[in-house]
Amino acid sequence: MAKKKRLRLIAEMARKVRAYRELKSRPRESQKYALDHETMRRPLTGKMLPVLAWQDVRRESRLFSLLAGMRLFGVGRMFTRKSWLEDHNEPSFWQITKVKVDYTAENMDHGKAWGQILLIIFFFFSGKKESEMKEVDKVMYHDWRLIPKHMEQQFKDFEPLPEPPVRYVPYPPLLRAMMLAHRKTGGSTVLDEPALPLQRDVVLNKDYFRRQEQERRSKEGTAV
Repeated sequence: MAKKKRLRLIAEMARKVRAYRELKSRPRESQKYALDHETMRRPLTGKMLPVLAWQDVRRESRLFSLLAGMRLFGVGRMFTRKSWLEDHNEPSFWQITKVKVDYTAENMDHGKAWGQILLIIFFFFSGKKESEMKEVDKVMYHDWRLIPKHMEQQFKDFEPLPEPPVRYVPYPPLLRAMMLAHRKTGGSTVLDEPALPLQRDVVLNKDYFRRQEQERRSKEGTAV
């Protein structure tokens, strides 16, 4: 018979106290992402921001820097990012539905936000607004922009263009190597990558296979 495990109440309580102290000793968002704008370093870690981000730090705003000056901390408003606007033509945005502010921050410009996202520029989103609420990521980046109210409907009504159908796929590696070797031995100067068509323009009937057989025999010649 297995021996019953004895519950160690004091050890369990000590473990919970250690976990609680570790949780309380973690740096807050305002401490973790604080930035010295003169040296472009984070005081907590001493790390310097990339040089390419210095211009955005001076000109653009973080998400909570915008939310802190808005009514209800911007709940219901739509936000986008500078990188999305510059790199892509399709509009993508976050619509804020919930905000948890770090009230210990000096200007209350740190915290966490949740919302519904519409991302058209990434392949794992279908270009439709996500119904479930998700936590907004990269809130500490200095490239967030508020979408004016008169442009919100324009962002919502955008319909992405359907992707063109895939008509060709690459050959398997071994078959591709054989085709390239055949071109090389035949003296062909064609540099196009061999691709396998997914749609045939011929009708696979008896006449088609009869013509294929006749062409094959004409190439091989008659037996002597």
